[in-house]
Amino acid sequence: MARNRESLVFLIDVGPRNHSVLPDVEKACSLLAQKKLIHNKYDEVGVIVFGVEGAENYLTLEVGGYEDVLVLREMKVVDGALVELFQNLPRGTVHADFFDAIVLGVDMLLRKYGETNKGKKCLCLITDALSPIKDSTTGTKENHVKAVAEKMVKCGMKMDCLILRVNQEWHVNKEIIQENDFLLSVFSSDSATKKIDVKSAVSLFGALGSRNISPVTTYRGDFELSSRMKIKVWVYKKTAEEKFPTLKSYSDKAPASDKFATHEIKVDFEYRSIENPSRVVPPEQRIKAYQYGPQVVPISSSELEAVKFKQEKGVKLLGFTDSSNVMRHYYMKDVSVFIAEPENTKAIQALSALARAMKEMNKVAIVRCVWRQGQTNVVVGVLTPNISDHEKIPDSLYFNVLPFAEDVREFLFPSFSNLPSSMLPDEKQQDATDKLVEMLDLAPPGENEALEPTYTPNPVLERFYRTLEVRSREPDAAIPPVDETLKRVTEPDPDCLRQNRAVLEKFHRAFELKQNPKLKKASQRALREKPSGSGDEAEDASHVKVEEIGDVNPVQDFETMICRRDNPKWVDRAIHGMQNKIFDLVESSYEGDTYGKALQCLVALRNGCIQEQEPKQFNDFLYRLHKFCNEKRLKSFNEYLESSELKPITKTEAPESDILEDEFAQIK
Repeated sequence: MARNRESLVFLIDVGPRNHSVLPDVEKACSLLAQKKLIHNKYDEVGVIVFGVEGAENYLTLEVGGYEDVLVLREMKVVDGALVELFQNLPRGTVHADFFDAIVLGVDMLLRKYGETNKGKKCLCLITDALSPIKDSTTGTKENHVKAVAEKMVKCGMKMDCLILRVNQEWHVNKEIIQENDFLLSVFSSDSATKKIDVKSAVSLFGALGSRNISPVTTYRGDFELSSRMKIKVWVYKKTAEEKFPTLKSYSDKAPASDKFATHEIKVDFEYRSIENPSRVVPPEQRIKAYQYGPQVVPISSSELEAVKFKQEKGVKLLGFTDSSNVMRHYYMKDVSVFIAEPENTKAIQALSALARAMKEMNKVAIVRCVWRQGQTNVVVGVLTPNISDHEKIPDSLYFNVLPFAEDVREFLFPSFSNLPSSMLPDEKQQDATDKLVEMLDLAPPGENEALEPTYTPNPVLERFYRTLEVRSREPDAAIPPVDETLKRVTEPDPDCLRQNRAVLEKFHRAFELKQNPKLKKASQRALREKPSGSGDEAEDASHVKVEEIGDVNPVQDFETMICRRDNPKWVDRAIHGMQNKIFDLVESSYEGDTYGKALQCLVALRNGCIQEQEPKQFNDFLYRLHKFCNEKRLKSFNEYLESSELKPITKTEAPESDILEDEFAQIK
């Protein structure tokens, strides 16, 4: 057995209490088998079910006992038959002992690989753990469990226990539940066993469907706190996006009689001269170039290598800061975990002391990382303390990449406080909205969190694997429908919506919803053909997208343009267009006949700049307009503006403004 291959034994409880959840178990197990066929096609899997009355196995025949436990599949390399086996699990009629199944699974792995094999040997127990465990003939149940756990540790076996407590209608003795939970906790403390409580079909898919990834270190070396203090650390990926399997191009041109044909497609590129298309340009005559304005700047590979920013491998501490100074939305890419070098007592103590001090002082560390020698990019990130609640697991640090200035996207949006009162919600609307948010809370107080990330599968990937399995058997089969379990990930819970119908109706009544009909574009020619003053003229005009500030109704044109969202350029175009219109109105006035219209345009421009968070554009324009009027001997317009009390946009109206209210009063 190769070191990176996994040998997995499924121990599935098919007793009467689990009949209602067995369809979900079948789907989850078959999905895991489908993933192994793609990613781990050399893994070996065995299947044992318990709860089948009268079933026998080789332990029953050799030593007696272990009744109602059936070996459905011996250890074999994964294949299509395994997927079909999972899709048709038997339904048992008795409540069997899950500990018997564990002993049989351990024995199956030992018979196949022996005690000294260093490959990955795992068991996956799926049960409700509600049936009593038989009394041991050689000691207490606890001692028996500890003996098996010790054997598992000695042979390098791990076990995942998925406890199905989805159906709570069964009346079971609470003492049995407590005893079984205690014995499973003994497994967890004395061996590499992880116990997972499954409360829904979605969490079952997530707990069982996640692919087993071999841990690979990103970095091994010193964590340098200062020139005189260094801690030996290992860095692993904690989370990483699961991507689609790589799809390869396939050729069917190879003859069917060729058994060794790979059907691979190879792609070759040729570079030819523009002046002489028949001449192929060899690699030594080609060079990379970059566009720099109108020029093309050639850079050779040696020059490009010299330009690269290279740093020595290592992780260095830059400093500490309050955790409130590092926002969650600054985190980039995947999460890594810093652990002390295994079996290095001093490193474990030092890292634990650092993590606990950071936790106590509510601090995080900013570090500079170069993961490998010759790496051309430097990573700056934040370390967050992770204090372990398990005595056998040391403390660690979580690492997240932080952005540089070029990576940050600061988008400014209008403040709700600047909207008129008619556009703000009243008390009834606010109360209805609060109730709606409470109704859809995925983690209500005192209840289990729904759609917990650790146990929520990616529905897109799950459906892809399912489609691939169907097409492997029938190439022309239709795309299967979305599974009902996966719909619970992408759609609101129908039971929740049904139970809270009154809340939804209250929210619906609180807001007047109107359908926005699709409007047809009215052509300019059609508008010209309509007689002036016709009843449809105003209606059709509203359908036309305004692209410039006109002379007839500049305020309406400006408001229409600045509200357009089909392209971000319309905001700037509307502001600049209105500024030019105001200049024209002031300059072309005769004894102030256009001052009123210019003032209306100024008021509209001021409101638009507040709405779009562009106070600087309005304030700068107001200053230029004042200077323009002094130069053109139009001081009468400046006096007209002063009498209207039109003022610049202050910081109280728009946070982005540089003018404070008291500063404006002093300027006046």
